[in-house]
Amino acid sequence: MNSKLISLAHGNGGRLMRELIEQIFARHLSNPLLDVQADAVPLPTPDGELMFTTDGFTVQPLEFPGGDIGSLAVHGTVNDLAVAGATPLYLSLNAFIEEGLETALLARVIESLGHAATAAGVRVAAGDTKVVPRGEGGGLYLATTGVGVRRKGLRLDMQQIRDGDAILVSGPVGDHGIAVMLAREQFGMRGDLQSDSACVLPLTQALLPLSGLRFMRDPTRGGLAMIAHEIRHATGMGIYMDEGAIPVREAVESVCELLGYDPLYLACEGRVVAVVAPDQAPAALAAWQALPQGQEAAVIGKVDKTRRFVVMQTSLGGERMLDELEDDPLPRIC
Repeated sequence: MNSKLISLAHGNGGRLMRELIEQIFARHLSNPLLDVQADAVPLPTPDGELMFTTDGFTVQPLEFPGGDIGSLAVHGTVNDLAVAGATPLYLSLNAFIEEGLETALLARVIESLGHAATAAGVRVAAGDTKVVPRGEGGGLYLATTGVGVRRKGLRLDMQQIRDGDAILVSGPVGDHGIAVMLAREQFGMRGDLQSDSACVLPLTQALLPLSGLRFMRDPTRGGLAMIAHEIRHATGMGIYMDEGAIPVREAVESVCELLGYDPLYLACEGRVVAVVAPDQAPAALAAWQALPQGQEAAVIGKVDKTRRFVVMQTSLGGERMLDELEDDPLPRIC
């Protein structure tokens, strides 16, 4: 492409739009299924139960330590399939590009998206682009739809959760939220912290052989605390967590203490929260800690029907209730 900036003409269906699609999207997302000339494509359907999800991504800035909006769009979508017990297979991609976006930045993001899709074992099978006038978007918004397959008979949901079940998290929480916040430099702060944005499929597949696996969820917006509240609302049972057992990086703790954030409410984009039968918690923990992504996994609490709320035992030996999130502490992190 000769143009260094996206113009409204890149969305008018003419030569510039064709060049945009061919030289950026088709170039970086090329695979046997993607036909940029077709209105629809056939998808091979393997045996099992088809799983379907959709998501949108509006993160600012578009590039941040450890990722960008492109890789985040892949990870966010395939992770929703993975925690449901599915193997992700296909993605669709809708790109809403703001007039004036640097063409080189768009190319980097789509190239990153393509690499993330390949690493996750999914193919971008269809897509669409729209260009909106300057000032009507955040540079680039992405919307994705994911399709995967889950073996028949597998059921993972909150209704499977029982009293006494153990709660695990696959790694430190809050990395993504703080990394994005530092990248904005809103507070004049800098740091080396990386987003945890990653495909969690190896983590979820490691637990699928466990008969006592009840439920999995990726703690994105609202973080670990909001998953605990979702479980409480769905089951009517309380949640008891141990603050000292929850992995949080020192850098995340320092920023949270300085700015008044709670890492338990901050988004992760490469972590899994799992609920398993108590007698299988050691096996689940061992399965995760055997993986590079799960080396810092921990058992952090349990489901407790004698309690009505989400309660955390503090490092000082007391207890505090974790309220439901009302305001968004860090907007546009995914």
